[in-house]
Amino acid sequence: MKDLDPVKRSVYRLYDQYCHGEIDRRQFFKRAAAMSIGGLSALSIAESLIPDYAKAQEISFTDERIKPRYVEYSSPGGNSGAMKGYLVAPAGEGPFPAVLVMHENRGLNPYIEDVARRAAAAGFLALAPDGLSPAGGYPGNDDDGRAMQSALNADKLRIDMLNSAKFLKEHELSTGKLGATGFCWGGATTNYLAVNMGEDLQAGVPFYGRAPATSDVPKIRAAMLVHYAEDDDGVNATKADYEAALTAHGATFEMHTYLGTLHGFHNNSTPRYNKEAAELAWQRTVAFFNTHLRD
Repeated sequence: MKDLDPVKRSVYRLYDQYCHGEIDRRQFFKRAAAMSIGGLSALSIAESLIPDYAKAQEISFTDERIKPRYVEYSSPGGNSGAMKGYLVAPAGEGPFPAVLVMHENRGLNPYIEDVARRAAAAGFLALAPDGLSPAGGYPGNDDDGRAMQSALNADKLRIDMLNSAKFLKEHELSTGKLGATGFCWGGATTNYLAVNMGEDLQAGVPFYGRAPATSDVPKIRAAMLVHYAEDDDGVNATKADYEAALTAHGATFEMHTYLGTLHGFHNNSTPRYNKEAAELAWQRTVAFFNTHLRD
């Protein structure tokens, strides 16, 4: 991103380390404060990056177009054998095509719940599972949520998401046509589901998620719409091999890189949010699900 101030770029990269659990909150602010004279400029940028979920809601839980509720379901082989999630149905009798919405590396926070409501408002039965439910659920803040998620068995956490997808696909309000989307960790897990569900997943839309192993790509049967930020070195390092493998496999897929964006550009609770790119990516996502999940 050529137009990004060098100090801001450095702080954003530091924030990316913080988001991915490489440094803690104290280290994030300490290092940010040391990046400019007096620490004031960089520190103010750092403080502004902490999510403000109260200002980010797009769809109210009282919106007449949707019917939200929390649900519990079994998850054999997962971290505890049981899961909780946020199920949001469109108003009406259904059945509806279904979309699994998977969180980042910090549990089911208000931003992800809002994305589930957006999906339901677009006419999909949406389930946002809380991967932290075996540990007591999202704790109300991302710092503790991140620590809780990192303490869980990672393989079993993926199984919990797989079982969530199966629960949603088989739900009485579902048509049986299933799509999956997710952000960061949830984006990588969308790719995981595409590999492991085969024909049981009709469409996958990962947002800035690491690609699966190249050797696993031939297992994918779902149509894939893959969203990338422009400035996202870690994730983008896996893009070229993923694209080549999908092409060689003859998969149905699209890839889009959004210029002028950072990792997390869809999350409207922090300044990394890019309104134009986020809206375009979501429009493409809804259109893609409409194409592949409706008869």
